[in-house]
Amino acid sequence: MTPSSPDRTVTRVVQGQATSDGAGVRLFRVIGGQTLPELDPFLLLDEFVSDDPDDYIGGFPEHPHRGFETVTYMLAGRMRHGDNQGNSGLLQAGSVQWMTAGRGILHSEMPEQENGLMWGFQLWVNLPARSKMMAPRYQDIPPDAIPTVTTPDGNRMKVIAGEYHGASGPVQGIEAEPVYVDIEFKAGARETLALPRAHNAFVYCYQGAVTVSEADPTLVGHRRLAVLSAGERVSLVAGGDGARVIVVAGKPFHEPVARYGPFVMNTREELMQAVDDLRNGRF
Repeated sequence: MTPSSPDRTVTRVVQGQATSDGAGVRLFRVIGGQTLPELDPFLLLDEFVSDDPDDYIGGFPEHPHRGFETVTYMLAGRMRHGDNQGNSGLLQAGSVQWMTAGRGILHSEMPEQENGLMWGFQLWVNLPARSKMMAPRYQDIPPDAIPTVTTPDGNRMKVIAGEYHGASGPVQGIEAEPVYVDIEFKAGARETLALPRAHNAFVYCYQGAVTVSEADPTLVGHRRLAVLSAGERVSLVAGGDGARVIVVAGKPFHEPVARYGPFVMNTREELMQAVDDLRNGRF
């Protein structure tokens, strides 16, 4: 395969690490740890999944954010969001919240269940320097607003952001111009997705296994993330037990990243200002 090939291949396969966050919520961190600190514009990807309430009941009490966006996609369970600007909303199975923290917000994400399965993803997406201090905003998207299409191979695809098979995702107006699709594959089925050539992209397999790329096939198993090369499309083939994956792509900003906990800015000085603003009630 030549460098000019339109087919994306796997540049590396990443295995995340078990960790905890918030008030002891157990999760699996794939982006944002030592193995893959970031993939511009993506800063973090966590999968949380458990039917043991001790793993999630503490939730994420009030905490600050500045300078980036958080994307929560629920597969199962119920999580209540609230913030210091009076907003409140319920994240339930199949729903998405795309929160732009911008110049600063204090919010909480607490389970609204005492037992049963809690399962979902949280993705952090950077903001460019020009937008880090924008006003906070939300896109709260209920399950019935996310189009689900059945592809010619019989796969089920939820289009959260981007356009596929005539369906447009409801997430709009995001600086990173994201693609975010959730695909449930039948056994042995295939799918080829067009991706913006300049976007960074990854495939995360959260059930079964999938082979990525026909040009240079790489098997990506359960809880593995495949970082993709540049190109115009990616080909996926599910294993014998089928597969479930998310495919995510975004425009890189090519800017310096300064991080301190829940703050993501461009310089150390901006981080210090964020801490000072939080301490002095300016969020």
